[in-house]
Amino acid sequence: MIETGINIALFSMLVVTALVAVRLRHLFGVVMLAGAFSLLSALLLVTLDAADVAFTEAAVGAGISTVLMLGTLALTSRREKIPSHRPWLPLVVVLVTGAAIIYGTLDMPDFGAPDSPAQTGVAAEYIARSPHEIGIPNIVTAVLASYRGYDTLGEVGVVFTAGVGVLLLLGGLRARRRRGRPDGPDGEEG
Repeated sequence: MIETGINIALFSMLVVTALVAVRLRHLFGVVMLAGAFSLLSALLLVTLDAADVAFTEAAVGAGISTVLMLGTLALTSRREKIPSHRPWLPLVVVLVTGAAIIYGTLDMPDFGAPDSPAQTGVAAEYIARSPHEIGIPNIVTAVLASYRGYDTLGEVGVVFTAGVGVLLLLGGLRARRRRGRPDGPDGEEG
């Protein structure tokens, strides 16, 4: 019961954070709220026992994405321009997409149901074989580090490559500005 209350509280905070971020016009605040949204998502994933997904969400969503957006803000305006028309089409697209997602979840098994595909697939094999084959008492760690080791290495590689790319981009812009060269293609400031 307490776990359900925590999940509802985290989900409620996610909704409030998203609504405030959508209404805000100051882009620095939006970037900070997006980082908070990612951290709240990571917390929600931890409560759902998806630690690997939570780690990736925290690293990519709150870490790399926030750095990329802050770098973008350093090169552009800090306030959103007020649109000249009502954004009805994006609202309709979001509502239709949300309805499709909800419709797609209607035939899913209950969370933790013993007859769900997650429980009847390879999970039993991992539970039975990992203590003897791997020798690691934590089954999640055994799966991530051994059975899915290449997948985890790929995820870490993606995060590292994104970080290096951001650093190279920001370093190149700083070097151009120090040399006095304009950033834009036609000589204007970008």
